[in-house]
Amino acid sequence: MKNKILTVLCILFGLMMINAGLNKFLNYMPMPEMSEEMAEIMGAYATIGWIFPLVAIVEIIGGLLIAIPKTRALGAIVILPVMVGILVHHLVLDPSTLGMAFVLLAINLWAIIANIKKYLPLIKES
Repeated sequence: MKNKILTVLCILFGLMMINAGLNKFLNYMPMPEMSEEMAEIMGAYATIGWIFPLVAIVEIIGGLLIAIPKTRALGAIVILPVMVGILVHHLVLDPSTLGMAFVLLAINLWAIIANIKKYLPLIKES
């Protein structure tokens, strides 16, 4: 039962990440209203032309990988830095939306913990 719940959550999580990544390229969802400080930060990110495309590609690839059960372990690790960035961003700049960031991070961590045996050979001594 836990495995089925995790599969459904990872598929939804993956679709959310794919959607977020595609939106960075196609701009089909309107940006929410931002505070002046948040607008400054987003402007700074935009001046560094490679940040948004890089994050978008990682979101799309990580979202695809985490949604597929066979590649979920790799997807969970690929998307983890993006999730940490999302959490820190919301923690510092927009605490009112922190709940969703924690939920997404929890799903990501659950996927990592569920696949912990696949990571152990990377850290064990030979």
